[in-house]
Amino acid sequence: MAHDIVFFLAPDDEAAAATCRRGPGEDFESVTCRFIEPDSAIAEWDMYFEAPSAEVPPLEQLLGWAWPEWVAAPLNDGVEVFALPKRLTRAFAKASSAELEELAGRWITRLWSEDGDDMTDDDLLAVLQGVARLAASAVNTGGGLYSWSF
Repeated sequence: MAHDIVFFLAPDDEAAAATCRRGPGEDFESVTCRFIEPDSAIAEWDMYFEAPSAEVPPLEQLLGWAWPEWVAAPLNDGVEVFALPKRLTRAFAKASSAELEELAGRWITRLWSEDGDDMTDDDLLAVLQGVARLAASAVNTGGGLYSWSF
Protein backbone atom coordinates (compact mmCIF):
# COMPACT_ATOMS: atom_id res chain seq x y z
CA MET A 1 0.00 0.00 0.00
CA ALA A 2 1.33 3.41 -0.94
CA HIS A 3 1.85 5.74 2.01
CA ASP A 4 1.72 9.05 0.14
CA ILE A 5 -0.21 9.62 -3.06
CA VAL A 6 -0.35 12.83 -5.04
CA PHE A 7 -2.76 13.27 -7.94
CA PHE A 8 -1.42 16.10 -10.07
CA LEU A 9 -1.81 18.03 -13.28
CA ALA A 10 1.17 18.09 -15.70
CA PRO A 11 1.56 19.31 -19.27
CA ASP A 12 2.64 15.88 -20.60
CA ASP A 13 4.01 12.43 -19.74
CA GLU A 14 7.62 13.63 -19.82
CA ALA A 15 6.99 16.34 -17.23
CA ALA A 16 5.05 13.87 -15.09
CA ALA A 17 7.82 11.26 -15.29
CA ALA A 18 10.36 13.87 -14.22
CA THR A 19 8.61 14.05 -10.81
CA CYS A 20 9.63 10.48 -10.02
CA ARG A 21 12.63 11.29 -7.84
CA ARG A 22 11.31 14.22 -5.82
CA GLY A 23 7.53 14.16 -6.25
CA PRO A 24 5.39 16.84 -7.88
CA GLY A 25 5.98 19.32 -5.05
CA GLU A 26 4.66 22.84 -5.49
CA ASP A 27 5.50 22.86 -9.20
CA PHE A 28 2.18 21.21 -10.08
CA GLU A 29 -1.41 21.68 -8.99
CA SER A 30 -2.24 18.63 -6.87
CA VAL A 31 -4.42 16.73 -4.39
CA THR A 32 -2.87 14.43 -1.79
CA CYS A 33 -4.08 11.42 0.14
CA ARG A 34 -2.58 8.56 2.08
CA PHE A 35 -2.74 4.80 2.42
CA ILE A 36 -4.49 3.75 -0.80
CA GLU A 37 -3.32 1.88 -3.87
CA PRO A 38 -3.39 4.46 -6.67
CA ASP A 39 -3.57 1.93 -9.51
CA SER A 40 -6.58 0.10 -8.08
CA ALA A 41 -8.24 3.43 -7.19
CA ILE A 42 -7.82 4.65 -10.78
CA ALA A 43 -9.22 1.37 -12.12
CA GLU A 44 -12.17 1.57 -9.69
CA TRP A 45 -12.94 5.13 -10.77
CA ASP A 46 -12.67 4.23 -14.45
CA MET A 47 -15.08 1.31 -13.96
CA TYR A 48 -17.55 3.59 -12.23
CA PHE A 49 -17.66 6.15 -15.03
CA GLU A 50 -18.00 3.42 -17.67
CA ALA A 51 -21.00 1.90 -15.84
CA PRO A 52 -22.17 4.15 -12.96
CA SER A 53 -23.64 2.28 -10.03
CA ALA A 54 -23.52 2.57 -6.25
CA GLU A 55 -23.00 -1.20 -6.09
CA VAL A 56 -19.44 -2.42 -5.66
CA PRO A 57 -18.59 -4.72 -8.56
CA PRO A 58 -16.96 -8.08 -7.80
CA LEU A 59 -13.23 -7.99 -7.14
CA GLU A 60 -12.67 -10.23 -10.17
CA GLN A 61 -14.21 -7.55 -12.39
CA LEU A 62 -11.89 -4.91 -10.92
CA LEU A 63 -8.85 -7.15 -11.38
CA GLY A 64 -9.84 -7.74 -15.02
CA TRP A 65 -10.23 -4.03 -15.77
CA ALA A 66 -7.69 -2.00 -17.77
CA TRP A 67 -5.22 -0.66 -15.22
CA PRO A 68 -3.41 2.67 -15.59
CA GLU A 69 -0.09 2.83 -17.39
CA TRP A 70 3.15 3.94 -15.81
CA VAL A 71 4.94 6.99 -17.07
CA ALA A 72 7.67 6.13 -14.55
CA ALA A 73 7.82 2.49 -13.46
CA PRO A 74 8.66 1.74 -9.84
CA LEU A 75 12.28 1.41 -8.89
CA ASN A 76 13.71 -0.12 -5.74
CA ASP A 77 12.42 2.85 -3.73
CA GLY A 78 8.79 2.01 -4.64
CA VAL A 79 8.04 5.40 -6.19
CA GLU A 80 5.81 5.17 -9.27
CA VAL A 81 3.98 7.60 -11.55
CA PHE A 82 0.79 6.63 -13.38
CA ALA A 83 -1.12 8.46 -16.11
CA LEU A 84 -4.87 8.50 -15.63
CA PRO A 85 -6.65 7.43 -18.82
CA LYS A 86 -7.85 10.37 -20.95
CA ARG A 87 -11.44 9.06 -20.88
CA LEU A 88 -11.33 9.02 -17.07
CA THR A 89 -9.95 12.56 -17.00
CA ARG A 90 -12.80 13.72 -19.27
CA ALA A 91 -15.35 11.85 -17.13
CA PHE A 92 -14.06 13.47 -13.93
CA ALA A 93 -14.08 16.88 -15.61
CA LYS A 94 -17.80 16.67 -16.29
CA ALA A 95 -18.83 14.66 -13.20
CA SER A 96 -21.72 15.97 -11.13
CA SER A 97 -21.64 16.29 -7.35
CA ALA A 98 -24.07 13.38 -7.13
CA GLU A 99 -21.79 11.16 -9.24
CA LEU A 100 -18.77 12.02 -7.07
CA GLU A 101 -20.76 11.26 -3.91
CA GLU A 102 -21.94 7.92 -5.30
CA LEU A 103 -18.40 7.02 -6.41
CA ALA A 104 -17.03 7.98 -2.99
CA GLY A 105 -19.55 5.69 -1.29
CA ARG A 106 -18.67 2.80 -3.58
CA TRP A 107 -14.93 3.37 -3.18
CA ILE A 108 -15.22 3.58 0.62
CA THR A 109 -17.18 0.31 0.65
CA ARG A 110 -14.46 -1.45 -1.38
CA LEU A 111 -11.63 -0.05 0.78
CA TRP A 112 -13.44 -0.99 3.99
CA SER A 113 -13.98 -4.55 2.73
CA GLU A 114 -10.27 -4.86 1.87
CA ASP A 115 -8.58 -2.86 4.64
CA GLY A 116 -11.05 -2.70 7.52
CA ASP A 117 -9.76 -0.59 10.37
CA ASP A 118 -6.52 0.02 8.47
CA MET A 119 -8.41 1.98 5.81
CA THR A 120 -7.26 5.52 5.11
CA ASP A 121 -8.83 8.21 7.27
CA ASP A 122 -8.71 10.77 4.44
CA ASP A 123 -11.96 12.41 3.32
CA LEU A 124 -12.29 10.42 0.09
CA LEU A 125 -15.12 12.57 -1.26
CA ALA A 126 -12.84 15.59 -0.89
CA VAL A 127 -10.09 13.67 -2.72
CA LEU A 128 -12.47 12.88 -5.59
CA GLN A 129 -13.67 16.49 -5.71
CA GLY A 130 -10.04 17.63 -5.91
CA VAL A 131 -9.28 15.12 -8.66
CA ALA A 132 -12.37 16.36 -10.56
CA ARG A 133 -11.11 19.96 -10.25
CA LEU A 134 -7.70 18.88 -11.60
CA ALA A 135 -9.39 16.95 -14.41
CA ALA A 136 -11.34 20.05 -15.47
CA SER A 137 -8.05 21.98 -15.60
CA ALA A 138 -6.42 19.18 -17.60
CA VAL A 139 -9.26 19.19 -20.16
CA ASN A 140 -9.14 23.01 -20.43
CA THR A 141 -5.35 23.23 -20.79
CA GLY A 142 -4.67 20.07 -22.78
CA GLY A 143 -2.52 18.65 -19.98
CA GLY A 144 -2.78 15.27 -18.30
CA LEU A 145 -3.73 13.93 -14.90
CA TYR A 146 -1.22 11.72 -13.08
CA SER A 147 -0.58 10.03 -9.75
CA TRP A 148 2.74 9.93 -7.92
CA SER A 149 3.06 7.54 -5.02
CA PHE A 150 5.57 6.32 -2.51
